[in-house]
Amino acid sequence: MSNNSDGRPRIAVILSGWPRVSESFAVNEVLALRRAGLLGAVLALKPGDGGSMHPAAAELAPLVEVLPAGYTETQAEAAVSTLDGLGITAVHGYFAHAPAAVAALVADKFGLPYGFSVHALDARKVSKAEMHERGGAAAVVVACNSDVAADVSAAGVVPTIVRHGVDLAAFPATEPPGSDPVALLAVGRLVEKKGFDVLLAALSTVDRRWRLRLVGDGPLRERLTGLVDAYGLGDRVSLTGCCTHATLPAEYAAADLVVVPSVVDSTGDRDGLPNVVLESMASRRPVVASAVAAIPSAVRDGVTGALVPPRDPDALARALTALIDDPARRVALGRGARAVAETEFGLTSRTEEFCRVLERAYA
Repeated sequence: MSNNSDGRPRIAVILSGWPRVSESFAVNEVLALRRAGLLGAVLALKPGDGGSMHPAAAELAPLVEVLPAGYTETQAEAAVSTLDGLGITAVHGYFAHAPAAVAALVADKFGLPYGFSVHALDARKVSKAEMHERGGAAAVVVACNSDVAADVSAAGVVPTIVRHGVDLAAFPATEPPGSDPVALLAVGRLVEKKGFDVLLAALSTVDRRWRLRLVGDGPLRERLTGLVDAYGLGDRVSLTGCCTHATLPAEYAAADLVVVPSVVDSTGDRDGLPNVVLESMASRRPVVASAVAAIPSAVRDGVTGALVPPRDPDALARALTALIDDPARRVALGRGARAVAETEFGLTSRTEEFCRVLERAYA
């Protein structure tokens, strides 16, 4: 197998599932590889979650081949058969578990370099021994934030941090509505690590005029609905279900502030830096969030929003009350949030860095 005619790598990317609503970062980075002329092929180990496809995913969809289900070795054999003759010069697994395992086997078969990206839960789906062995043989291990980089480092592997970005055009800065009651927004899957039960507990003690839209769906919907009723919040809390990528910007535009009450769940799972944080900041909305995982890398207390300890409804209630009472402060923090999104998390600069890192590693 040979490089592109210009001598640049031709990378095969192994994804986990395709497409997945929550993994817009994967779409953005793989699409950037394609536009940079570095993408040779895209394989997925299984179908996605059946949700609405990210708008940018349509450009990649014709290129993605979903491999037959099977064990790692079987899927690697199928990948080798698919990639043979395509001129691939490197294989990159997008996630540290099965995609990285398949990427390593495929690369070994062709005698090519490989690497992988690590994001959040996938770092904890493999043992330290596996991470050490797989990462030690890799040309590059990309971590998307400092929290997951610490997991990689703990296994004796040196990661390269490339942060995710946000599409500043897709999530434009808008003037906050200044609603009365103040419009609160929370977005995410209805699962334990999102901390929405903590949010409802906090709001039950906030004696101010507010309303909350909770956008998302998941296995805890019934439990959260029960908590809304138990706290007597039925007239102020709306569980709206899922929305599409196309309608999500309007949710931010209609909000005065966004709440991200993430926690470490009972299994040890946690968010890295949730999409909602950067999307809110791009939309010029202040974020009240838990100081957990990599969230403080973007939510900076007194600059882009307010940080509170996780699983602390009293602290969360105090932070929300303070901002509900101070609309000028909300506006100022929102402006700070947009400024940080522009200077540090712009999608173009972040995906260009991702491409540079892979091009150097696989040169």
